[in-house]
Amino acid sequence: MKRVFISLAMCALLYTTACTPKPEEKEEVVSYAVTSPLTIDTSFTKEYVSQIKSVRNIEVRALEKGYLQNIYVDEGQHVRAGQVLFKIMPKMAQAELLKAQAETKAAEIELENTKLLTDKNVVSKNELAMAKAKLQSANAETTLAKFHLTNTEIKAPFDGTIDRIPLKLGSLVDEGALLTSLSDNSQVFAYFNVSEPEYLNYQAATKQKGQQEVGLLLANNTLLKSKGKVEVIESEFDSETGNIAFRARFNNTDNLLRNGETGKIQMVVPLKNALVIPQKATYDIQDKTFVFVIDKNNKVHAQAITIAGELPDLYIVGDGITSSDKILLEGVQKVKDDDKIAYKFQQPQEVIKQLRLKTE
Repeated sequence: MKRVFISLAMCALLYTTACTPKPEEKEEVVSYAVTSPLTIDTSFTKEYVSQIKSVRNIEVRALEKGYLQNIYVDEGQHVRAGQVLFKIMPKMAQAELLKAQAETKAAEIELENTKLLTDKNVVSKNELAMAKAKLQSANAETTLAKFHLTNTEIKAPFDGTIDRIPLKLGSLVDEGALLTSLSDNSQVFAYFNVSEPEYLNYQAATKQKGQQEVGLLLANNTLLKSKGKVEVIESEFDSETGNIAFRARFNNTDNLLRNGETGKIQMVVPLKNALVIPQKATYDIQDKTFVFVIDKNNKVHAQAITIAGELPDLYIVGDGITSSDKILLEGVQKVKDDDKIAYKFQQPQEVIKQLRLKTE
């Protein structure tokens, strides 16, 4: 009887325990920081792909036909103005000069004889005029022969650096054949293309602050020590690209830059009413940049944006969002598209103050 009673008591206890409801666990609500894009006037350094050209770069070509007798310089050598670079075998030109000088001498003698005969009225004055003309023609042939002989020596027209020499000693050189190129690299030009809005902003800034200095980033990501100045802008825009070409001049005292080299011009671009957002509010998928925009139902939606420029800790937005949008500031890696969130809005001015931006 006792065993039955104990068993009933145990069952009653188990039933009571099983039926007692457990206290519900409260879900923790996460609140995210949210802000809006800010419109400001600022400036940023933009890079433009540039082509570097020597201030003077010419092709050195043969003026006479003949065999290449001497090469006095080597590739990459620095030469002075007037220095002899090449010599074409001069024997043909020397022979032509001797012949012309002989004809000139004969014409001089003939003129003297004709003068004597004219003074004695043996020949007419027309004969004397013909003799003078013949001497002038002979003098001209002598001058031309001297010019041809001089042209067998090719000299540097200015100080510069020798480029590749394609021909070797003994080569038969035609008139006009390329012997080498000569570059004056003491200064260089850097050509780069600028869009129409940037051109207009540049012109406005130049009127206020004067000629602008630019930097040159080299192919190894080092900055050229000397600054350059934009000195020439082409007269018209390219109808296909909508860009206009700028030219900046750089001193090349270290002879580091060479004709045909590439680099990136770094120019400060002023911006009016630029739309900026913190970089930490964005994320990248492949080659696109996104932000999370919060709608009126507190749901987040991924929105692609274009980046027009970059500042310390900030992106300048080209399009995709407006200043009235609310964007997720923190937690972009924790939420998914269409998630409903709780958030605390932070004024964009306060957010910007915590960053390193320096506005104008």
